[in-house]
Amino acid sequence: MNDAHQHHDEALDPHHQHLHGHLHHSATSQVPPTVHADIDALPRESSPRLDPLEDPTHLSEKNPEICQELPEKYGASTEESSNVATPSGYSRFFTTRYYLSIYKRNIWAAHIFWGCFFTAWWVSIVAQEKHRHNWLIPTLLWIFIMARFITFHVPSRYIIIWANWIWQRTIVRIVDLIPEHLRYPAAALGTIAVILVGTFASPEIAGGSSRSDRAVSFFGCLVAIFGLWATSHNRSKISWRPVISGMLIQFIIALFVLRTKAGYDIFEFISFLCRKLLSFAKDGSGFITNTEIANLGLFFFSVLPAIIFFIALVHIFYYWGIIQWFIGKFAVAFYWAMGVSGAEAVVAAASPFIGQGESAILIKPFAPHLTKAEFHQVMTSGFATIAGSVLVSYISMGVSPQALISSCVMSIPASLATSKLRYPEEEETLTDGGVVIPDDDTADAHNVLHAFSNGAWLGIVIAGTILTNLLCIIALVALINALLTWFAGFWNIEELTLEMIFGYILYPVAFLIGTPRNELYSVSKLIGIKIIQNEFVAYAALASEEYANISIRGRMLATYALCGFANLGSVGTNIGVLTQLAPTRSGDIAGLVMSSLVTGCISTLLSAAVAGMVMTDLTPFEAAATAAAAASSSS
Repeated sequence: MNDAHQHHDEALDPHHQHLHGHLHHSATSQVPPTVHADIDALPRESSPRLDPLEDPTHLSEKNPEICQELPEKYGASTEESSNVATPSGYSRFFTTRYYLSIYKRNIWAAHIFWGCFFTAWWVSIVAQEKHRHNWLIPTLLWIFIMARFITFHVPSRYIIIWANWIWQRTIVRIVDLIPEHLRYPAAALGTIAVILVGTFASPEIAGGSSRSDRAVSFFGCLVAIFGLWATSHNRSKISWRPVISGMLIQFIIALFVLRTKAGYDIFEFISFLCRKLLSFAKDGSGFITNTEIANLGLFFFSVLPAIIFFIALVHIFYYWGIIQWFIGKFAVAFYWAMGVSGAEAVVAAASPFIGQGESAILIKPFAPHLTKAEFHQVMTSGFATIAGSVLVSYISMGVSPQALISSCVMSIPASLATSKLRYPEEEETLTDGGVVIPDDDTADAHNVLHAFSNGAWLGIVIAGTILTNLLCIIALVALINALLTWFAGFWNIEELTLEMIFGYILYPVAFLIGTPRNELYSVSKLIGIKIIQNEFVAYAALASEEYANISIRGRMLATYALCGFANLGSVGTNIGVLTQLAPTRSGDIAGLVMSSLVTGCISTLLSAAVAGMVMTDLTPFEAAATAAAAASSSS
């Protein structure tokens, strides 16, 4: 029988036997042929049908000719497929996939265990009187964790079906009562009414913002919207749904963060996590150098290590699928609420988390087919916000964490609204039917440590890029300032610099966002620094001694106004990334980039104006800013 295994004669295989009928014989004279078959032999037809995950060791020995055919069907990368050419490599590959399949089949048990664990943790917090007053953050974390575990096994549409049922029987029926041609005007009036009530209903608080300051910020929003409408690429094609809903969502976010205790506590908790990251990165920096150097607060030993560690940590969340899940849910929410295309929603939702270049890579398969309006929106989203990789570095400078984080979230609807005003859609979009985040396996990690290592390497690249860009930009501006000072010296003008020139040019902008009158030049100069250099230099200036005596309202408005990548250096980043993704559309990209830069800058300033409308009691933010500045100076 063993010889039969090794020297199997295919002619004896029952599947290869056939009958020769003889027409001159009767049916009764035809005797069935004798069958000689080895019952232990592996049939040739059935071998490719075996599941390698159930027989990872022996299948390659029986059928070596299919070693290079099956791995691609089971998600093998190019490198893995080349290693499967031999039976031993084939066995290793499918043995790994075999254990992974066991893990996936039993993942529900792990989810039940961790679900019970976190439920017990939450119940213990609520049950204890000394921790019960801090119930909000643990409850939100528990809800998020449980929702994520459930959505692993149940599609999210089944969870939100009740919300949709209520929506269809309340809001939709009310809208149906309004004639179709009056719906947008009614929505606009309703949005303005909500904004006016939310802005001026709150009483004036000593040391806070007066109603006159809020009125100036409201007027600034009107000027921004009118300016975008007046300079629109095609005013007749403007879709007012994303504009109206974007402004309303942006205002509600600001209202939630700056007026409610729950909103403040949530964003304070997020900022607390970001601040803790700095201390962890400081431990790593202290190991490389020593504790004294790590605590000096130098840019090279405090800010850059925090960026590297944060990016490495984000790559772990990417490997686990948490970042993609977050981005997908944000994108679906804005796609549904604002009526934008799926590609626009994905990029707008991803920009505050992963930055302007990486967010565009998420829609790489669709990039060559984007419309001009979509390209404009993709670049506007990148210019309108900052990335999470630099967020922790600004917090380390003493900048208000709540203002930074809330500005990042507010920039999502703001960028969609402003871009649709400046460059409305005129074509049919490919992703108008829904939100799709394509899989990109070009840089897949094999395990968590591999993902962490990839993130650390990318962090070094990004930190090095930031370092060299800052060095070169600051040096270039210093050269230009020296030339301007020398030239203006013959006119008896002392210290003529780019910052001074842009400070006076942007003086009206600082007024329109609601800056206190005696601080207009200081804030406008910061905005000018952000545009001609970058927000990194501007935040460093805001944290310097020159701005130590600025009011808390002026500091908060400056924080919001600077929170974006709208500077000349980012123009090259956007063009470089998008032309690599869509080489045939380089002309369209280059033609739209300056319009996107201006629109992204206006979007960031609009967030500052909305924050200026909502600010009332600034005491909590003043205390938080003082604590952050103290922590920064002590480090």
